Amino acid sequence: MIPQTMTAIDPDAPGGPEVLVPVTRPVPKPGAGEVLIRVEAAGVNRPDVLQRLGLYPMPPGAPTIPGLEVAGEVVEVGEEKTRFRVGDRVCALVAGGGYAEYCPAPEGQCLPIPAGLSAVEAAGLPETYFTVWSNMFDQGAAQGGETVLVHGGTSGIGVTAILLGKALGLTVFTTAGSDEKCAAATALGADAAWNYRTADWSAEALAATGGRGVDVVLDMVGGDYLAKNVACLGFGGRHVSIAVQRGNRGELDLFAVMRKRLVLTGSMLRPRPVADKAAIAAALEAHAWPLFAIGKLRAVTDSTFPLADAAAAHRRMEAGAHVGKIVLEVA
Repeated sequence: MIPQTMTAIDPDAPGGPEVLVPVTRPVPKPGAGEVLIRVEAAGVNRPDVLQRLGLYPMPPGAPTIPGLEVAGEVVEVGEEKTRFRVGDRVCALVAGGGYAEYCPAPEGQCLPIPAGLSAVEAAGLPETYFTVWSNMFDQGAAQGGETVLVHGGTSGIGVTAILLGKALGLTVFTTAGSDEKCAAATALGADAAWNYRTADWSAEALAATGGRGVDVVLDMVGGDYLAKNVACLGFGGRHVSIAVQRGNRGELDLFAVMRKRLVLTGSMLRPRPVADKAAIAAALEAHAWPLFAIGKLRAVTDSTFPLADAAAAHRRMEAGAHVGKIVLEVA
């Protein structure tokens, strides 16, 4: 039986982690083309922190409850449902609503929980895998044999980019904020990792490629990183922006762009149409999901917290000490 109400995290106003307290909310109904998931675990992501602070407006129609990825069991299906059935175990990318006991999700944004993974492990996959696939491989057109530079190598995005990049034949360089994090990144498979506090990573990337430069930069930093990213890109390189942690403006050498025939692009995942996200899900299921079963991909979970302790999970995220995904255990 599906109850009428559920426990959720749904702050009344922006603020610090202390606003993340359990409240009672109605259990949502799945719309056309959606399934209702009884949530066992929900991933924690930096956009959740920005939303809590009032710095990340939600797309029209998105729930005020934070949470962009969940894993659990399908308990109800809406009209126009074509694939998943009640009882199926899935993980899903959602536009919000994950910090709750029940969450609806468009069917096209759901994927089976990969073989051998728990719900906690699977809950940390959708947001980063959708982001990395759509930006590094779609926007950035990375191909086996090429070299990519990924900033934030021990973040959820960074870990996914390392694992997926190596599994698909890329050379992966990364940056991180301490020697310990650099060691963690290389242990995950990065070919080189540079401490951005002490090393000139742009020069290091050029040296590591024999002066040729990298093929793709996956950048979540922005600001003053733009000029250094462009400097270490090689001929025909692609610069892909996915976040602007150090600001949305930077200095650009247009002569370098023209001389090296660079492409500067980027994207935001949350506002994209359901059809776009469904296409990404289909690509992941075809090309990435089978790699979990053979051990070429794995989930990297930093820590777990109960739903009622979402505030502690956000403090962990804001401290920046995590390696991999932070996950809320819901059921």
